[in-house]
Amino acid sequence: MLKNKLFRIAVIDGQGGGIGSQIVEKLAMALPAGKVEIIALGTNALAASRMLKGGANEAASGENAIVFNAPRVDLFAGTVGMIMPFGFGGEMTTAAAEAVALSPAPKYVLHLNRTGVELVGSINEPLPHLVDMLVQKVREYLEL
Repeated sequence: MLKNKLFRIAVIDGQGGGIGSQIVEKLAMALPAGKVEIIALGTNALAASRMLKGGANEAASGENAIVFNAPRVDLFAGTVGMIMPFGFGGEMTTAAAEAVALSPAPKYVLHLNRTGVELVGSINEPLPHLVDMLVQKVREYLEL
């Protein structure tokens, strides 16, 4: 999958960017540098900044950044809030959620039951375990 193309992964988070920074950090450690670019897309500047500090290659924030980048990335990673209008405590706009949901790129979504949405069949694991599972799924997708 990573032949001669730079593979672009968007990590989306809101509020303080804590979960997104954990995802970015583990992806950056697990994936080959120079072959994968991690783009931190925050619903706000704090979230984007924290993900950038976690190891993202670049960062942008706000609705326009998410809408602009959605068709330009090869994979999304984040929590279920990234595909729900008003996700991340109301920070994910309808336009941003729609752009992510309609993108043909695969979406690797962590389920944290903070949105009032219950995913039947999901497992109740601590966040670090869920992030490890997400990273492993990305590695499998990239055939690493």
